[in-house]
Amino acid sequence: MSLEDEYAQPERVHWQGKFLAMKTRGRWEYVSRTRNIRAAVILAIDDGHVILVEQFRVALGRRTIELPAGLVGDHDDDADEEAITAAARELEEETGYRAGTIEAVGEFYSSPGMVTEAFTLFHATDLEKIGEGGGVGDEAITVHRVAVAEIEAFIAARRAQGFGIDTRLLLFLGPRLITV
Repeated sequence: MSLEDEYAQPERVHWQGKFLAMKTRGRWEYVSRTRNIRAAVILAIDDGHVILVEQFRVALGRRTIELPAGLVGDHDDDADEEAITAAARELEEETGYRAGTIEAVGEFYSSPGMVTEAFTLFHATDLEKIGEGGGVGDEAITVHRVAVAEIEAFIAARRAQGFGIDTRLLLFLGPRLITV
């Protein structure tokens, strides 16, 4: 059976929580966000520095280094939230920075063989520090402002300390890894 034929099979929901659902189509298993919730991820550049966040992730059981990000329309009262609005909100909540300019780069999929989750990547510039950041509730986010020229060493140091590294940080390592 071709993959297209597998996709034509009825989708079955095996388990569903508030934000995630475990599904199958034919023999393929995958996870999706409920209510078609997607994410906004922010590449925030400030005067040659990138703004990163550090937080504990229960799924990994460790602290991670990531780009600021958050869910779009994840509350019942803002289900119609625009992705750019969520990006601006998440940048301020998590990092304490407000973007003078924020523009969408495009939609991407985090792990398309296993998860249907999509995220829109935003490029934020003309940043102004307006608060401490740290997230909301119990997020306990630590903000890092790292010189782009030092990002590779920063990532290597955190990896050596046992931190999980968000795949989106490949944005900074990619040019060195790709040789023609």
